[in-house]
Amino acid sequence: MWIGWIEFDLLLGDVHSLKEKRSVIRPILADLSRRTEAAAAEVGAHDLHRRASLGVSTVGADAAHVRDVLDRAERLVAERPEITLLSTRRGLAASDD
Repeated sequence: MWIGWIEFDLLLGDVHSLKEKRSVIRPILADLSRRTEAAAAEVGAHDLHRRASLGVSTVGADAAHVRDVLDRAERLVAERPEITLLSTRRGLAASDD
């Protein structure tokens, strides 16, 4: 079994409150969950209205499938015009590690 995760550090566009931040982040998380069939959540920068940290994780039988899911998630986030992708961090581990 392979476990993979990716974390995105995002700069949000014209956002002036935490309520506006939620209105930008929720559709992104829903899209990630739906299109990658992986778990997605806001994992950091909760109190900052122009920054967000999102995480996506998945489990699969082989490393290639897990990498494909993480690559798809990264493309989906990078294509969003309302945000700027500042950085990503990834992890991949086998269950016997």
